[in-house]
Order: sequence, then C-alpha cells, then structure tokens
Amino acid sequence: MSNRFEKSSFEYLNKVISLLPPLFGLLLLVIFIRGIHSVGDTTQAKQQESLETALARSISQCYAVEGFYPPSLTYLEEHYGLTYDKDDFYVDYQPMGANLMPEVTVLPRSGAD
Repeated sequence: MSNRFEKSSFEYLNKVISLLPPLFGLLLLVIFIRGIHSVGDTTQAKQQESLETALARSISQCYAVEGFYPPSLTYLEEHYGLTYDKDDFYVDYQPMGANLMPEVTVLPRSGAD
C-alpha cells in the first residue's frame, strides 16, 4: 500500500516533461540570436571588402585619367563619386606623393555592430 503523500515517479516525470517546451523554446531563441549576429558580422565584412575595392578602383581610375594619384579622400568623393557610410567605417588615407600609390586602410568603427 502506498502512502498518498508520497510523490510517485510519474508525477516527477510529468514535471520534468512540462519543463521541456520552455527550455526548447529558449534554446531556439539563443540559436536564432546567434544566427542573426553571424549574419551581421558577415554583412559588415562584405561591406568593408566592397569599400576597399571601390577605393582601389577610384584611386586607379584617377591615376589613369589624370596622371596623378588623388591627393585626399575628399578628392575621390568629389571627383569620382566615392561614397561610404562614415558611421560604419573609418578610412585612413595617406597620400605618398603624386606618383606613388597612397596607403589606404579601412577599419570598422566600434559602434558599427
């Protein structure tokens, strides 16, 4: 004869089973958030690559058309239509002279993620 105040193993199992859907939902939410973060990182990397390519093309085009490398980043923006999101990326443009290719570094801004 069993004591009516004892919890049976079935009651314990039912409580564990009742916790599975919320835990599964939480797991799905964590996976979803990590996926979105991963997509954001990939998108920013592609944008940076695209900006670096656009800079290289604009610099080369300026040299081919005008016979000198652009003296500044502003020159590329004004004469060659270069545009980029200044809130997302920092471009360090170091001209080396009229006949030397400038050093260009593109860095993502820390608040860009």
